[in-house]
Amino acid sequence: MPAQQLPHPPPGPPAQPIPERAPESEPEASYDPATPADASTDPYPDARIGVSALSLRYQVVAALAVAVVAVGALVHLGMVFLHVAPSNTVTKEHGKAIDEWIYPEFEQNWKLFAPNPLQQNIEVQVRADVRRADGSTRTTGWYDLSAEDGAAIDGNLLPSHTEQNELRRAWDFLTATHDNTNRPIGLRGTLAETYLRRIVVLRLGRDDAAGKGGAVQRVQIRSRTTNVPPPEWSDEQVSTTPQYRLLPWWKVPADEAAGGVR
Repeated sequence: MPAQQLPHPPPGPPAQPIPERAPESEPEASYDPATPADASTDPYPDARIGVSALSLRYQVVAALAVAVVAVGALVHLGMVFLHVAPSNTVTKEHGKAIDEWIYPEFEQNWKLFAPNPLQQNIEVQVRADVRRADGSTRTTGWYDLSAEDGAAIDGNLLPSHTEQNELRRAWDFLTATHDNTNRPIGLRGTLAETYLRRIVVLRLGRDDAAGKGGAVQRVQIRSRTTNVPPPEWSDEQVSTTPQYRLLPWWKVPADEAAGGVR
């Protein structure tokens, strides 16, 4: 009797391969810059940088080089200081050595301290003979031009060069080109008079010294010099009585008489 065959199961979807399970990995550690690195992770734990990376022989050479440069810089600064400083015991004793160090490579054409610091207040003042509009004449009082410049500079963060230097330099120019009797020395003395006269006539015009319709005919300039009082702790005694230097009357040319050259 033949063997009985069992019925086949109905066909189904093809079997899918089972994926292999990936091995579990540890979570990646986050980097915290505030956490110091583990020394054990440094691939070069004994590495040195800078001078410490040099051998002992080269470290000694580097230290000597730094010392030589430092000493040379100190010596140079000292020589320059003595060169520009006022005459003193050291410069009198070793002046030749200082000059040999300074000249010609390190020559200085300025002084650290003024040899004779200014200890006086010098004020430039002017008065004028003016012709009024009605034809009469009069002599004005003294105008303190230096005080006007000082008032313009006081509290001004950006004072002009004219307010600071014009009148002062003009007076210095005149005194350097005139003798003790206020007579000009050569052409420069005459030029100094013209320059100063034009400045003061222009200032008188700004101050309306001649009045409406008037004109300046002559000007006379003087300086008022007063010694600066010494400090309270000083025993020095100086006179504070003003000293005046009075210049002669200067005639104002017609092209300046109406208020100065502009």
